[in-house]
Amino acid sequence: MGRADARRAQAQESRRAAKSGGIRRLFTWKKLLGTFFGIVLLGMGAFGALYLYVDVPAANAMAERQSNVYKYSDGTVLARTGKGVNRQIVDLDEVPKKVQHAFVAAENKTFYKDQGVDLKGTTRGVLNTLSGKGKQGGSTITQQYVKNYYLTQAPTVSRKLQELVISLKIDQQMSKDEILAGYINTAYYGRGASGIQAAAQAYYGIDAKDLNVSQGAYLASLLQAPSQYDWATATDTGKKLVKERWAYTLRNMVEMDWLTEAEKAKLKFAHPQKPKPAAGMEGQTGYLVEAANRELEKQGVSEQDRDAGGWTFTLTIDKKRQQALEKAVDDQLESKLDREGNEVDSTVQAGATSVDPKTGKVVALYGGEDYVKHYFSNATRQDYQPASTFKPLVLAAALENESTTQDGSLIGLNTIYDGTSKRPVVGSDTPFSPQNQDDRSYGPISVQKAMNSSVNSVFAQMIVDVTPAKAKETALALGVPDKNFPERPAVTLGTMNASTWDMAGVYATLDNHGQKVTPHILQSAEHRDRTVNPEKPKREQAISRASADTVTKALTGVVDAGSGGAANSPAYDAAAKTGTSENNKSAWFAGYTPELTTVVALFGEGDGGRKQVSLTGTANSGRASGSGFPARIWADYTLGALGGGPGKTFDLQDVERGEVPAPPTPSDTPSEEPSESEEPTPSDTPSQTPSETPSETPTTPAPPTISPPATTPPTSPEIPPLPGDDDGQPGERPGGNGAAQQ
Repeated sequence: MGRADARRAQAQESRRAAKSGGIRRLFTWKKLLGTFFGIVLLGMGAFGALYLYVDVPAANAMAERQSNVYKYSDGTVLARTGKGVNRQIVDLDEVPKKVQHAFVAAENKTFYKDQGVDLKGTTRGVLNTLSGKGKQGGSTITQQYVKNYYLTQAPTVSRKLQELVISLKIDQQMSKDEILAGYINTAYYGRGASGIQAAAQAYYGIDAKDLNVSQGAYLASLLQAPSQYDWATATDTGKKLVKERWAYTLRNMVEMDWLTEAEKAKLKFAHPQKPKPAAGMEGQTGYLVEAANRELEKQGVSEQDRDAGGWTFTLTIDKKRQQALEKAVDDQLESKLDREGNEVDSTVQAGATSVDPKTGKVVALYGGEDYVKHYFSNATRQDYQPASTFKPLVLAAALENESTTQDGSLIGLNTIYDGTSKRPVVGSDTPFSPQNQDDRSYGPISVQKAMNSSVNSVFAQMIVDVTPAKAKETALALGVPDKNFPERPAVTLGTMNASTWDMAGVYATLDNHGQKVTPHILQSAEHRDRTVNPEKPKREQAISRASADTVTKALTGVVDAGSGGAANSPAYDAAAKTGTSENNKSAWFAGYTPELTTVVALFGEGDGGRKQVSLTGTANSGRASGSGFPARIWADYTLGALGGGPGKTFDLQDVERGEVPAPPTPSDTPSEEPSESEEPTPSDTPSQTPSETPSETPTTPAPPTISPPATTPPTSPEIPPLPGDDDGQPGERPGGNGAAQQ
């Protein structure tokens, strides 16, 4: 290296050293600490200025609350709700001391000692707001009172900061008892109840002064999520969470010496009474409003948001079609019932959902006889089995998976199966041998004719050929809810749980050539301060068009030459399936035209909704199957909804006919003529008299078919789904066998 290079290197090193020294001089510990404390002092100064600037405002002008308006799709008014505030102020000394403590234990254990704010929780709330997580974040009872009484529910940083400052001031100006009284009198508890007195009446039908500890702990637990935790409408998850919250409250009371362990051990969860419908919700109005509110919850418009008023909600309900559906139920069912004088008639509940298969819009809905008489919506309830309306989905799964019979033949409409009643399925680890309607055996029968007559033995074998796991996968993709849905052969008979709303979505998807249709009832939600644009349902292909159109072709046969004949009309092209569950506890008709998909069901409901009972004898008509009242309601409504003129015809493509083997040898079994009445979902046991194992051989000689009977008898019967308990959820009764037992 020359002198010049050495000088250049030395100069570069000097510059690096000078730069490094400059950075060190700029970021010394003293300067960093000084900057930090400067920022802290600046923040304190800013907060001090904010503290002086923000005054405690006047209370919210609740008297100015507006009503909410619900409209039909054409803009005409369906209902107005929330015209007044359901609140009655009570003095704190009217509320039992232990109930007061329950609220503190549930919401803010340090309430009697803190300064009215939770800086950590408020900081978290501000950060959540800035990051778009909305209302998340902890706060004290004082802060919640300030939010409810002085401010709004808006999830903004400015509101959070105001809440913090006002809470500090309120804590200095008011006693803890005054703050607690203000809090429990302004909080929203759900069911339209603001304040503890209204809540006590709404949930227990008593005054606040008469609440016991368990009831108080439930009301205190509600405040975290009033809609989610209302026992009458809560999901399984909601019920589990509110029970945990109730127990958490009681544990905190023990920890704070407000309750002894002995007292706590004696307490039982206080189940609230059923809600009472609001005025103006008579007839079908309440069911429509309820369905819209459920959807609004999913769209982020909470019950508390709605309770604030000022909203205009437009539903997808077509007023003329809604009227046509109500008229059809009245003409074809209610006019024939004697609800006062006939014990069976008094238990009959009807539900229906009608959907536009192109858009998923719910155009008509029937929730029950009258919302004020039967609060629970029969259109959306999921506590009954859809029975044989599930069989088309087994066929859809077979087509979608290109499944074959036991001898390797591709399954399609012309594929031949053995229709022998009580025939044990072949190829399954779980034995199953269902009985056909009236124990009738059909011998060799095509899939099309088996669908027409709803032959249980054929679809039991088909689901084994497909595998229950793949059948379930297809069913879930189409929209069947995963409720009491085991992967066993018996589910081919529709032993899971579903609503008319669910099944309308499933059948609309078939109607829409396999493109997924998700029913929705909310068209728009507008407020002067906020507009909610409902999420558009995804339009993915649930199954292929060929599979969907093949199922549609099969279901046209049910209407033209099978159990759905009551819906046959020259005015429209129709595809449908009937279904009747075990012991006739529910009866279904699920059908569609190219323009409209509708599912109608009857449910036998006894003991105030706590028991499922048989529909047999409805209107003195014998067995109330899906081919009876539900089919006639469907036909009457569809004719009126489509205007009575000739409708469109199905555009079906690539219908799968399947492979047909050489004809089997003649059999002495009865012919496969379709039966006019369709079957109830049978017992999972092999005969009317339960036995430990299915019969080794069928009742009648089985012909040599594609799927021959098992050569070895199964060793144990299939264990079917558990029966529902009193609130319609899966039970835990040992030995229960679902469809087979009461």
